Amino acid sequence: MGFLFGFVLSLLFFILFFGIAFIINMLLRASWLMAIVFPIIVILIIDDISIWSYFTSPVSALSHLQERFVNLETFDVIVLISGFLGTLVAGYVIKLLRKKGYQMF
Repeated sequence: MGFLFGFVLSLLFFILFFGIAFIINMLLRASWLMAIVFPIIVILIIDDISIWSYFTSPVSALSHLQERFVNLETFDVIVLISGFLGTLVAGYVIKLLRKKGYQMF
């Protein structure tokens, strides 16, 4: 894929997860909640099997997930990392705003 497309997609994932994390952190008053939930979201994005299969047959579901992780392209990893960075920056910004005295909800 082109460099410009990869840059735009990484920027969009950063902004998307920053916005979602900022709103959730603001409403629930938990600065790092989305950083903890993000790996679950990544699993939902990457894996194509149902969540229920992790409870019914965890060994096969986890081996399938491991195979999907290993087969990720570099481009996909960069996009997912940019989303994770968005959640981390949102947590930092919320913490900084609270420290400066801003009351959010």
